[in-house]
Amino acid sequence: MSAEAFAIADTCFLIDWASWRHRDLLFELFKTVFVPESVIKEIRSERTVEWIANSLASGSLSLFTETPDVISLARDLVERSKLFPIRGLDLPEAICLAVGKMRNYTVITENRGALMAVDILEELSSVRVWRSLELITEGLRRGLMRGDPRVIFAEYEGDTGHRFPKRDLEVVLLELGGED
Repeated sequence: MSAEAFAIADTCFLIDWASWRHRDLLFELFKTVFVPESVIKEIRSERTVEWIANSLASGSLSLFTETPDVISLARDLVERSKLFPIRGLDLPEAICLAVGKMRNYTVITENRGALMAVDILEELSSVRVWRSLELITEGLRRGLMRGDPRVIFAEYEGDTGHRFPKRDLEVVLLELGGED
């Protein structure tokens, strides 16, 4: 089984994604989506907790127990992120990045610090990090979702309150042929 079949999700992503009407797309894109224990501890939203609990019970999500080597690398990433002019990493996001690096899992996040870290910290340059924008785009490319990409992205923004960066969304819409 290819490591690309696996993903690991952080808090900010899960909170947004739990509100989206097509959230099961996640489970069509990846065989297994792991959620670190430290991420679960951060979640307070009842809707998100319920979705995660149901997804864990059904086997769609799997709990990831942090190991000492993962925690060690994650702590190092947190410290190193504080040395650069980027938004610093918190431990749960750093754990996801450490797992992405060590196990070649796709890291799913909306955290700007995590997104910036892969561009600035050389040891993370090979880590694949996707936001909801990339997940939805991949779903559209694979034909797992059908319809006007503009409408689908607008539904996501309406359901979650999350706004895609305008430039990034325009690039994706152009690639998908969803431009007017």
